[in-house]
Amino acid sequence: MVKIVWRKLALLQLKEAFDYIKKDSLQSAENVINEIFSATNNLKYNPEIHPLDKYRKNNDGTFRAFEIYSYRIAYQINKSEIRILRVRHTKQEPLGY
Repeated sequence: MVKIVWRKLALLQLKEAFDYIKKDSLQSAENVINEIFSATNNLKYNPEIHPLDKYRKNNDGTFRAFEIYSYRIAYQINKSEIRILRVRHTKQEPLGY
């Protein structure tokens, strides 16, 4: 089974999301973050469950993305690991990367 590896940037973006949601409700912030961690952890069992990342330039088929609680999670599949690349709110302009 592959392991899940979070990029520092993705963890920083997740913390920023937590801090933003926490302004309204600590419980909601905890729920959203827990669901995101759960969804990314489940990628170990079926990494190709989500569609190819349509914002990734020159996607070689290893870059995928999904949305949960209005957050878009981009990740890359390798033989030994799944790298969580970024966490962005869906209202933010997508970055080509």
